[in-house]
Order: sequence, then C-alpha cells, then structure tokens
Amino acid sequence: MSAPDSIPFSTGRPATGRLSTLAAALVVARRDFAAVLLSRSFLFFLIGPLFPLVVGALASGVGNSVERTATRPVLAVALSASETAALGAAAHRLDSQLEDTVPALLPLAPTAKATPEQLLHDNAARASAVLSGTLAQPVLTGPAGLIDEWRGPVTLLAAEAQKASPRPWPEVRLAATALPSAPTDRLGRMRTAQAGQTLLFLLTMLLAGMVLSNLVEEKANKIIEVLAAAIPMDALFLGKLFAMLAISFVGIAVWGAVGTTVMVAGGRSLAELTTPAVGWPLFLALGTIYFAMAYLLLGSVFLAIGSMASTVREVQTLSMPVTMLQLLVFFFASYAVASPGSLLEQAAVLVPFSSPFAMLARAAQDPGLGQHLLALAWQAGWVALFIRLGARLFRTRVMKSGPAVTRRRWRKAARAAA
Repeated sequence: MSAPDSIPFSTGRPATGRLSTLAAALVVARRDFAAVLLSRSFLFFLIGPLFPLVVGALASGVGNSVERTATRPVLAVALSASETAALGAAAHRLDSQLEDTVPALLPLAPTAKATPEQLLHDNAARASAVLSGTLAQPVLTGPAGLIDEWRGPVTLLAAEAQKASPRPWPEVRLAATALPSAPTDRLGRMRTAQAGQTLLFLLTMLLAGMVLSNLVEEKANKIIEVLAAAIPMDALFLGKLFAMLAISFVGIAVWGAVGTTVMVAGGRSLAELTTPAVGWPLFLALGTIYFAMAYLLLGSVFLAIGSMASTVREVQTLSMPVTMLQLLVFFFASYAVASPGSLLEQAAVLVPFSSPFAMLARAAQDPGLGQHLLALAWQAGWVALFIRLGARLFRTRVMKSGPAVTRRRWRKAARAAA
C-alpha cells in the first residue's frame, strides 16, 4: 500500500509543514472510520449481536404463550346448549376485563347417563373441574381446593350469563397525584440505575475491543510505523479512539433501533422502569456521554496494550487481566449504588474507570446536574493522561522495534513512495 492510499496528508500546506495534533487526529479518525464502516466484516459485526436478541425475543414470546396456554385452568361445562352459549358469551365479556382470571371453558356434549364425576374422569387430560346443573343452580364438581377457589369466578360467570343483554362496564378515569418520593420510588430508581450500569458495561466491553484489533492489524502490516513517523503519536492515538467511538455509535444506533422495535412489538416500554431523577431524556443523554468516556478510558488502555503485543495471541493474553479488572470495577460501581453519598460511592466516582458507571447511577437517583459537569471534566482529564502515557509507550515500543530511523527519513521515504 502506497503512502497516499494510507495517509491523505494533502491539505494545501507546504510539503515541509506538519499537521497540528487535532488536524492529524481528524485525518486518522476519518480514515479509520471510513475503512471500518465500509468493510464487509463490520456488517457481520452489526448482525452478530442481533441474533441473540431476536432469538431471545422469539423464545420469550413463544415461552410466554405456551406457559399461558398450559397453565390456564379449564372448566368443563355440562349445561344445556342455550345456557352453554350464554355462559361462553359472558366469559368472553368478562375475560376482556379480567384477562386470565376467568377459566377457559370446555363445552361438553350432553350425556344423559354420565355423572359429573364420570365427565371429569373422561376429560381429566383437558379439564380440571365440571360445571353442571343450571345457571340458576350451578354445581361445581372437582378437587376440593380448586372448586373452592373457583366459586367466586363461576358465580360471576353464571350471574353475567343470566342477564338478557350485556352489562356495560364502567370506564375508570385515572387521576394521578404528585406525591413525595416514597421508599418504593427509591427502590425503583435504584433498579433503573443498575439497569443503566449493566447496559453501559455490556456496550463498553463489546465495542472497546475494536480499537485493539484495528491497532494490531496495522502493526502487522507496518502501516502504523509510517503513521507514527508522519504525525504526532498523540494525534494517532486520539484519531483512532474517536474513529472507533464513532463506529460504536453507529452500532448502538442500529442495535437500539432493532431493540426498540422488538420492545414495542412485544408491548414493552421504558414505563416498566421507574423514571430516573433527572428524567428520561437527560438520563439517556448522560448515558451516551458516559459511554463515550468509559469507551475512551478503556480504549486508551487497550491501545497501550496493543503497543506491547505483536500477535493476536499476545493481545488475548495481555487484554484478559484488563477485562477481569474492568469486571471488578463494574461490580464495585454496582455495589456502591446501594450506598449513595457514602465513602464507597464517592470512591467509585473518583476512580476513573468506575466513574462513568457511578455517575450514571447518580443521574438515576439524584436530580443535581452540576456534579455531572465536574465528573465529565475529571474523566476527560484522565482520558488525556492515558492517551499521553499510551502514546509514549507506543512510541518507545514501535519506533525502536526496527533499525534506528529518524522521522525525517521516514517522511522522505513516504514522499518517495508517492
């Protein structure tokens, strides 16, 4: 690969000029973003996590349907044809209001000589009890505990079936009131905080590895050495981090759209979780920002690991301790959620790797916003420090891995190859 194909450095400046750190970082970020986004492997990377999501949603829907069908009790009806039809119509009206409270009805063909006990025995695999007699004087036959439990629903069914016309059910008007935060609200916000932390951790661990794989691939192809000689190392690290972060946002947007579609189709929504203290719009915005910070912090460490690894096996060996430590950091931040304002929770906020998780939990439990600005500034400072340390380590490892070649000779070689 020639230098112009690898590094589009034509910016209209003199040939002897050098890009600033920010400009060079943008060049690297644009190059890496386009290369990864347009690759066929990225499409498979997007599709990969969707298979468990879709399969899990289908399995959950099928499982709920089977469970609902299998566990709903069945009541055999041994009444006259007209009374059985009236009872069925009443059950339909009540079932729309009371959902699965009313047992499923199983009409039986009238048998003159069959007793309810015989009918129940003949239908033991399908019905749990038998309703005989008349609507005015119903008789419920079955196990003692079951028929005692069904006495109320059967009484309601029989009373509803004897009416000449369907009784209109009153529409209940809801009047919500604003009440002080109750213990149940605090528990619900804690669950919302834990859900946000878990999602943040899973996305960070799933997507941060792209930085490492991209760096190791370019080290193997010697492209990274040309880049390191032509632009500042800090700019190289910064550009790669922001390129992979932009790619991560593309993946999250796709997965989020599919996940939202599945949730809406399944009748689920965020309303099942307690509204966070800062409100859902701001909570989601802070979640996006804290994901970016967690990604940049972990990605800068992975870039430093990539400077010490030459093969995929070495990458796996070196990254495993970081992954385990990140898992411990997640547990640490999750445990601190239960003690807001304690020394443990404050320590989770100050530790750079656990700070995004702890602050996202605070957003769910505490309505204050100024603390988030301070936390983001604190995390951004650590990101800059880790990038600087990683760049220095990378420069030491890569620039000294081969013969002693000055930067000027590298630039001359790149222009000659053009």
